[in-house]
Amino acid sequence: MPSESLAEFELLVMLAALRLSPSGAYTVSIAEDIRQRTGRFVRRANVFTTLQRLEQKGLISSTLGEPSPERGGRPPRLVTVEPAGLDALRTTTGAINAMLGGLDDMLGEPV
Repeated sequence: MPSESLAEFELLVMLAALRLSPSGAYTVSIAEDIRQRTGRFVRRANVFTTLQRLEQKGLISSTLGEPSPERGGRPPRLVTVEPAGLDALRTTTGAINAMLGGLDDMLGEPV
């Protein structure tokens, strides 16, 4: 059975979560990672909603971390990319790479 493809924002959220690892991947850090890497302003509410949807699909899981003074004593909800999420990332990035094939001359070097 083919793996699920991810929408653009789902892809960005999943890649950030994977990069930040389970101990550092939560709504605020994911939004900040996307902003730093893409220059795109990201609302935390959009990240939160996307994480909920990805968890319902079984692509990620989340657990409560340790409370911290920076968060007013509230624990962050830490995100882990599940095997099904890795499959979806591979499917989506594979399709993007396949579509980019042969377009180097037209697209030029990334800026």
